[in-house]
Amino acid sequence: MTSQGQSLNSTLNDNCQVNFRATLLSINSCLGDQDVERLKFLCRDSITSKNLEKCGSALDIFEYLLAEECMTEEDPFFLAELLYTIKQKVLLRHLRYTKEQVENWLPVRRKVSLFRNLLYDLSEDISSENLKSMIFLLRESIPKVQMVSWQEEQAQSNGDRATPVSVEMLGSSVDTLTSETSTKETAVYRMNRKHRGYCVVVNNHSFTSLSKRRGTNKDAECLRRVFQWLGFSVNIYVNVTKGRLEEVLQYFQTHPGHADGDCFVFCVLTHGKFGAVYSSDGSLIPIRQIMSHFTAQKCPALAHKPKLFFIQACQGEEIQPSVSIEADAVNPEHVPPSLQDSVPVEADFLLGLATVPGYVSFRHVEEGSWYIQSLYNHLKDLVPRQEDILSILTAVNDDVSRQADKHGTKKQMPQPAFTLRKKVVFPVPQEELLL
Repeated sequence: MTSQGQSLNSTLNDNCQVNFRATLLSINSCLGDQDVERLKFLCRDSITSKNLEKCGSALDIFEYLLAEECMTEEDPFFLAELLYTIKQKVLLRHLRYTKEQVENWLPVRRKVSLFRNLLYDLSEDISSENLKSMIFLLRESIPKVQMVSWQEEQAQSNGDRATPVSVEMLGSSVDTLTSETSTKETAVYRMNRKHRGYCVVVNNHSFTSLSKRRGTNKDAECLRRVFQWLGFSVNIYVNVTKGRLEEVLQYFQTHPGHADGDCFVFCVLTHGKFGAVYSSDGSLIPIRQIMSHFTAQKCPALAHKPKLFFIQACQGEEIQPSVSIEADAVNPEHVPPSLQDSVPVEADFLLGLATVPGYVSFRHVEEGSWYIQSLYNHLKDLVPRQEDILSILTAVNDDVSRQADKHGTKKQMPQPAFTLRKKVVFPVPQEELLL
């Protein structure tokens, strides 16, 4: 691109940013002091209390939301949600949303928790007399300085309603009363960009020198269905040679679409051995080599985003017995490498293996593999309950560990390894995944 073209693009981007800030300025001018207090309460889970105390206007709140990437010029839905909640629906037109559009998107894109929404609705119905009763009951639980501030503000209020003081009080009292009995909820990876991301499935059925993997197509189809249901763009590659795999890895390593995606998923269905997987032409490729294409250095667009890898492949030749054994190692002469050795030494990776290093994994010739079928079923059942991915994989471990062959002699135990910094919680799809 010429320097003139780059300058033009830069100017257009600057103009878009100015226009968006002008939009925020227009919205701010339509909001009063009580609206600001309502926004503060609804943003308690997105902006720190210290920063919220500094906010004297809606513009101050908008600045923090922009800094935290809770909303962007390209995706201002969080602000639309806030305006909808505080009943300033007429302002949605500034963001090019309608009331109906916000209502349709809320079930899958909501940022304000249902519990905080409930508290907000309750606060809107608290009368002045009820607020006085609450202050009396909570006198020993709320800091004295804050209690006096509320009393002074309420004394200056001439109306029967307690807002905005009741909004602040409900939020602060709940925070205070629960802080001693619960730990801070783990942060969750952002899942509200333009699209969920890409899911790659490498499905090797036929090999030049290894046996065919009957039943693998059932696994590939299940992965396609469940990840499409979760909002991913799914790409399936069949009988992939070493050279073709490198092409696929390079393609997705440099894919421009990652910039607008939330997450990346890479699944491999093939034969394997000790921390590596086989290509269709019989080459053994280390799992770490595959994952290393997506580090922050090699794939900056996926930095700080979860990268999930699921491997359905044997990791050795041993069979897990259905009875206890005494030896700690599979084979005293050969201790298999640690699964953690396959994971890049940086944050935001998860590796889910069908079996622990050194052992085989099992696949039904018609129904697919134990591991992938369990992963499919548990994603389908537990994502609607808003379970995070590690909790889902724990349930998969339990399910697969209980399975055995028809003779009851062959068992399998999956194993995850991860460097995730936050919880991976997929938004609940609007439509049910049908069998």
